[in-house]
Amino acid sequence: MPSDIEIAQAATMSQIQEISESLGIPDSAVEPFGHYKAKISLNYLDSLKDREDGKLILVTAISPTPAGEGKTTTTVGLGDGLREIGKDAMICLREPSLGPVFGMKGGAAGGGYAQVVPMEDINLHFTGDFGAIALAHNLLAALLDNHIHHGNTLGIDVRRIAFKRVVDMNDRALRDVVLSLGGPGNGYPREGGFDIVVASEIMAIFCLATSLDDLKARLGRIVVGYTRDLKPVLASDLKAEGAMTVLLKDAIMPNLVQTLEHTPAFVHGGPFANIAHGCNSVIATASALKLTDYVVTEAGFGADLGAEKFIDIKCRKSGLRPSAVVIVATVRALKYHGGAELATITDENLDALGKGIVNLERHVNNIQGVFGVPAVVSINRFNSDTPAELELLRERVAALGAEVVLATHWSDGGKGTVALAEKVVELCERPSELKFAYDDEMSLWDKMNAIATRIYGASEVTADSKVRKQISDLQAAGYGHFPVCVAKTQYSFSTDAKLRGAPSNHSIDIREVRLSAGAEFVVMVCGDIMTMPGLPKVPSAEKIDLIDGKVVGLF
Repeated sequence: MPSDIEIAQAATMSQIQEISESLGIPDSAVEPFGHYKAKISLNYLDSLKDREDGKLILVTAISPTPAGEGKTTTTVGLGDGLREIGKDAMICLREPSLGPVFGMKGGAAGGGYAQVVPMEDINLHFTGDFGAIALAHNLLAALLDNHIHHGNTLGIDVRRIAFKRVVDMNDRALRDVVLSLGGPGNGYPREGGFDIVVASEIMAIFCLATSLDDLKARLGRIVVGYTRDLKPVLASDLKAEGAMTVLLKDAIMPNLVQTLEHTPAFVHGGPFANIAHGCNSVIATASALKLTDYVVTEAGFGADLGAEKFIDIKCRKSGLRPSAVVIVATVRALKYHGGAELATITDENLDALGKGIVNLERHVNNIQGVFGVPAVVSINRFNSDTPAELELLRERVAALGAEVVLATHWSDGGKGTVALAEKVVELCERPSELKFAYDDEMSLWDKMNAIATRIYGASEVTADSKVRKQISDLQAAGYGHFPVCVAKTQYSFSTDAKLRGAPSNHSIDIREVRLSAGAEFVVMVCGDIMTMPGLPKVPSAEKIDLIDGKVVGLF
C-alpha cells in the first residue's frame, strides 16, 4: 500500500473552479490560490443567510491511543460516502498546525484513500491563515510592550500582564522567557513566554466570529493585562483591534479544497482541542450548511474534549445543532484501553477488548445521555479484527441503544463508508433536542464541576487558594456567564495521561485559569498539560525532505 503522500500526489484533482461550480458558487466569489485551493468571499456567503440549513453531522472519537483511531479519515470518508449514495454533501475540517506536522501527531488531511488534497499544501502553510493569526497576535503583544515603554499612560502593571506571544511550532524552550533585556532602549525587562498559535485567543476568536465586524469587536475585548488596582486593560484601550482585523481580513474567508473523490471541503481555522476548543470556524460550518444538504465536520481528540467543547462552546455561541454524531474507534485501540500493549494489539484478546470498551461506552453515554444527540459507532476495520471481537463490540454497543458500523474508507474511499452514510442519514431524521452539560447561569466553578463529574467521571474538582480566588474574581467581574474551556490531556478522562479505559472517582485539579474575554470563555488548565508543546525525541521533521522538487516523508 502506498503512503498517504504518495496516494495524494498520484491523485487527479479537479480545478478549484469546478469544485466551486458544483456548489453553485459564482466565479466572482472565488479567490483562487493556484489551481486547487481558493478562498470564498464573505459577501457572497453572507448572501446565503436566508437559505435553509442542511443537516450537520459531527464526527468525534474515543480517547486517543498510540494505536490510532482515524477520526479525520472517517470525516473525509463519510463525506465521500454520502455522495456515493447520492446525497449532496461536503465536509468541514480544521487546518493543521505546523507544530504537530513536524512533531509526532502528524497532519490533519485524513489518510489512505480518504484524504483532502492538495495534502502537502494543507499541511504546510496552506493559504497563510495561521501566519496571519500569529502576526495579529504578536502585533498586539508588541503594541502592549510599546505602550509601556513610551510612558504607560494606561497604568498597566507589568507584573500583571496576561498576554503571551505565539509561534506555530512545538518549541519548549520558549515556554518561559525573559523579555526586553539589553538596556532602557529595549523596554522594561519582565518574564514572559510563548504559546503555540493554535492555543492563541486570536485563533479561538477567529473560529467563533460570525463576521468581520464580530471579529473586530471580539479582538477589541481581549484582556491583555491589569492596572495596579486590578482594572482590566483591553486591546481596544491600545487601539489595536483595527490593525489586527486588517491582518485577518483575508484569512477569515473560508478555504475551499476537495477530497480525493472531489467532494467539496472547507478547511478553515484550527484551535487545538486539548488546550482550546478544537473546532473549525463557525463561518465555514454555517456557510457549508447553506450550500449542501449534509455537512460532515469533526471535533478534536476524544468526545470528552472535542465533542464537549463543540457543543458547549461552538454550538452554544453559534446556534449550530448537530443532527447525528459518529464516534470513531478501532478494535485495536479499545484493546489498548483494556490494558493490552502495543506489541500485542493485533492478537485476538477478548478480555482486553471487554475491559477497553468501557472507554467507548462512556463516550456513547455522554453523547446520547448528556447531550441528547443520536450516535453511531464507526469502527475503522483492520485485517486483524476477528469475528469474535466484532461480535462482542456489537453486543456491548447495542446495549447502549446504539449500533456499530464497520468502515473501510482508508483503503476503499467513499465505497467503504456506504453503510455508515446510510445509517447517518437515518439518524439525521430522528427527532432530537440538543442539551448542554451545564447552564449559562451556573457559576464558573459549578460549570467546571459539571464537566468533570458528568463527562469525565470524576468525583471532584480541586484547586489551590490562588486559583480559587482567580475564579471567584472572574465571577465577580461579570464573566460568570461564559462557557468553560478545559485544557487537559487528551489521552484519558482524567488528568493522568497514563490512565486508560474509563477511570472514575478521580480528581480534576485546576492548575491555572486564563480569561479569553474576546472568545468569551474561561480556560481551566488542568494537570500538566502545556499550551506550548515540545517535540519528541525523534520528530517527524527528520523524515521530511524535498527530493527532485517533490515533498517526501510527509506521512
